[in-house]
Amino acid sequence: MAIRIPRLTYAYIPEMIVVHLGDPDEEGENVTVPFSDYVKNVASSELYPTWPEDAIKANIYAIISVVLNRHFTYWYRLMGYKFDITNSTQYDQAFVYKRDIYDNISQIVDEIFDEYIIREGHIEPYFAQFCDGRISQCEGMYQWGTVDLANQGYSPLEILQYYYGDDISLVTDAPQEEYISNYKGVPFGIGYSGVEVMIMQYALRRISRNFPLIPRITNVNGYYDESTETAVKQFQDVFNLSITGIVNKGTWYKIRNVFFAVTKTAELASEGVLSEDILRQFSGVMAEGETQPRVRLLQYFLNIMASFYDNIPGVRISGYFGPETKDSVSEFQKTMKLPATGIVDKYTWTVLYKYILSILGNVPNSSLIFPFFDSMPYPGTVYERGMGLEEPGVFAIQQALVFITERMSGIPVIPQDKVDGIFGPHTEETVIGFQNRPERAQLLGHRIWRQVG
Repeated sequence: MAIRIPRLTYAYIPEMIVVHLGDPDEEGENVTVPFSDYVKNVASSELYPTWPEDAIKANIYAIISVVLNRHFTYWYRLMGYKFDITNSTQYDQAFVYKRDIYDNISQIVDEIFDEYIIREGHIEPYFAQFCDGRISQCEGMYQWGTVDLANQGYSPLEILQYYYGDDISLVTDAPQEEYISNYKGVPFGIGYSGVEVMIMQYALRRISRNFPLIPRITNVNGYYDESTETAVKQFQDVFNLSITGIVNKGTWYKIRNVFFAVTKTAELASEGVLSEDILRQFSGVMAEGETQPRVRLLQYFLNIMASFYDNIPGVRISGYFGPETKDSVSEFQKTMKLPATGIVDKYTWTVLYKYILSILGNVPNSSLIFPFFDSMPYPGTVYERGMGLEEPGVFAIQQALVFITERMSGIPVIPQDKVDGIFGPHTEETVIGFQNRPERAQLLGHRIWRQVG
């Protein structure tokens, strides 16, 4: 049976590794384990936890690179085997199924599991051969020799270059296969806000069902508050991580791995995938980094609020939720006595929307609509009856139509209480009336979207 090999320009970190317990041609069980658990197992089988940390790291880089090389090159798969690597030290590296893992080795692997060795001019992870250097010798790295070098002040990379050559370097932050959300590279803690916080809160809340010692996070809102910090610290304590309350790379991926463990990766259809859960439960959330069309509507609303509240800064209607938009949202939330997260969750949006409706009911449309509408190009959506607040363009269309019907007779007027962002029968009637007017495209020199269902 032919194996299709994807064209890759990098090595990604696989979610799972299939290990054959025995030599390649020996009968033995094939076990499937998470990638980081495999690395921890081999490191705990090959290394001593009392060694200097730099020596341990150098050896873990070699362990990671060996298994990634086997996986990347389809070494065993191309020969017809149904596994990625063996636990035979004659062919690969030691793996003792279900063995205990050393705490400090586990922590180091959590920090560097997505880093590997590469030789200049190559794209595949380097097959970093190694041996103990006392009982057995090889052409690669001597494990006990790394201890001596670390005690002399060598860094992990310098140790690797000592044995493998100066053209060796490290790839960091390698992409992960099937990882729902990757670490963004910046540790975060109390006071921080963002979508990554929300994802982490959701995962911890699910994990707490299986680990009752971890307090349940009730307010999944993307804001890292004291209750979130308490849950993170307890998670770190339960899983032998440094108890800092800070979510660094090690804590992030440990949360992610435990989440998949408790939801039984093979049965995700029954539990739901994290990204789908996030989208389903928080489809109305907007946060820094978003570029969806609805951001333009948010920015338009914020500019309206800024004209009434001096402390709320106006923003450029760009469609990008950048730092200035986040600051404006935070000031709006402070003004309305809401948690100043800078994230537009369902409650923040509801409050903002109610204020905007009250303002628009008392302010002439001519002073409000076109600064927004002129900056918002047609978003590529055909709008029709039944669409709701998930399509922010509906509100813009309604506002523009109110402006038009004030100046053009013969078009049904949308009642003020129906200018609500929902494409209902009144909006449909007004759209049809507008479409039947031949002069609609030249109205007052302003442009209006032409493709309205």
